[in-house]
Amino acid sequence: MKLLKNMKQTLSTSHAASLLTQDENANWTYAGATALVEYLEECEEATGEEMEFEVITIRCEWTQYESLYKWADDYFAGDSWMDACNLDKDEDHDDDEIDEAIRNYINNNGQLIEFDGGIIVSSF
Repeated sequence: MKLLKNMKQTLSTSHAASLLTQDENANWTYAGATALVEYLEECEEATGEEMEFEVITIRCEWTQYESLYKWADDYFAGDSWMDACNLDKDEDHDDDEIDEAIRNYINNNGQLIEFDGGIIVSSF
């Protein structure tokens, strides 16, 4: 019996998102998984290069969060995120200003995907 090498399967967006949500070691919602797959499809189109779909690699390179603030709280210890995001701890900041500062930090250091229901951030 001969093994087939380099066999490829084309996945639909919904099938790829479904495969991500089946990963018990990740916390993908279907909306988040769909947003990530659509982003990866856009990257394929922009570069003209096909990507290999590896659930474990994707889990290691991307993480979903409920909000920008939840990401900052998880990524930084205590309120050190305010320093990293160039926010003065002694001043009051509205939610939009905080979100924009965190968004800028992520975009300057990695990739941010925002979707209705949360965000996805690349590892950096």
